[in-house]
Amino acid sequence: MADATLVTPESPFATAQEQLRRVAEILKLDESMVGVLSQCKRELTVNFPVRMDDGSVRMFTGYRVQHNEARGPVKGGIRFSPYVTLDEVRALSMWMTWKCAVVNLPYGGAKGGVIVDPRSLSEAELERLTRRYAAEISIIISPEMDVPAPDLGTDPRMMAWIMDTYSMMHGHSTPGVVTGKPVGIGGSRGRYEATGRGVRFITEEACRQRGKPLAGQTVAIQGFGNVGGVAARQLAEAGAKVVAVSDSRGGIYNPAGLDVEALYAHRMAGGLLAEHKGDDHTDVTNAELLELPVDILVPAALEGQITELNASRIKASMIVEAANGPTTPRADEVLAERGIYVVPDIVANAGGVIVSYFEWVQDLQSFFWEEAEVNQRLQRIMVNAFNEVSAVARERDLRLRDAAYVVAVQRVVEAIEDRGIFP
Repeated sequence: MADATLVTPESPFATAQEQLRRVAEILKLDESMVGVLSQCKRELTVNFPVRMDDGSVRMFTGYRVQHNEARGPVKGGIRFSPYVTLDEVRALSMWMTWKCAVVNLPYGGAKGGVIVDPRSLSEAELERLTRRYAAEISIIISPEMDVPAPDLGTDPRMMAWIMDTYSMMHGHSTPGVVTGKPVGIGGSRGRYEATGRGVRFITEEACRQRGKPLAGQTVAIQGFGNVGGVAARQLAEAGAKVVAVSDSRGGIYNPAGLDVEALYAHRMAGGLLAEHKGDDHTDVTNAELLELPVDILVPAALEGQITELNASRIKASMIVEAANGPTTPRADEVLAERGIYVVPDIVANAGGVIVSYFEWVQDLQSFFWEEAEVNQRLQRIMVNAFNEVSAVARERDLRLRDAAYVVAVQRVVEAIEDRGIFP
């Protein structure tokens, strides 16, 4: 089988800054404002020991970065990955600022990460690492200041450990310090599926606006984790034909369509997609999946996967960015020249942070909603945000990404101007 590794990404923070500079020119922002928005307000690096099961002590490095808090407390996930870098966390925190603003949540952006392969640790080691990391970053998180959530390599169980650690340090239960928790300790119904479900809502609306029903459209999805796996199920439920999916080791392709439910069950049981025997399929690498002849491509893995090197070979007519920053600025230009319709990440994958906001609100009020209400509110916010971005794109003759950034950056700039510069 060919090498199945993901495309090596360019500098994510350089990409984020370049995207900001582009919209700054459209909005004619002055250099001082661009300077404020180009940098992250607060960056914490922590190096901490964890006792392993064999009694040895191993050092780990983690980060928590807060980009901008003009619109409210900062919000963003925590990822556990051997590939975490400070550059990546900075970029993700900036993208979170724009994501929260474009869907009009009262949040700024943040992100965190630990350099670790969580699969290499036992459950006890993972718990000790998570709790120690939570203790280290506790000086800059709180329900009023910075509210973490799950991301790549983390899950509701780890959010429970973080919430419990923070609560023990403060002498009282504080469920609002993180979101994405189990429902029994203050989590919101519908949170786990929120990002993938939001991808479906946005894809349906994008198809509707383009006069093409989602039902019957062929879809390839790079990444089959919390986002890609749920998105695959949701899109299949809506009538789309999912023909290719992949995980970190590679993927499978069947132009006649895949049994998404069987694949999802196999993946949840810990199996690799390439090991699944239930479909008549062809093995593909993550790079090859991006270039398959499909109607809709959903990159749902890591940033920087669509570059100027492969953008000319993309065959999909629509790309829905379920991952953060999957397309580089150079690739964006190539896709635009080829007329490929790109729904940007800060709109397409905002479902997770929207329902995280719902969870935070429910925790603060100690009043919880039924899942149907959560999903209805999610759909309304996402569709409204997409329609607003689409209207700006038409009025200003912009690509959707530029229009989304215009809406988001303008809101953050207005908040900064309204608040003024302290002192």
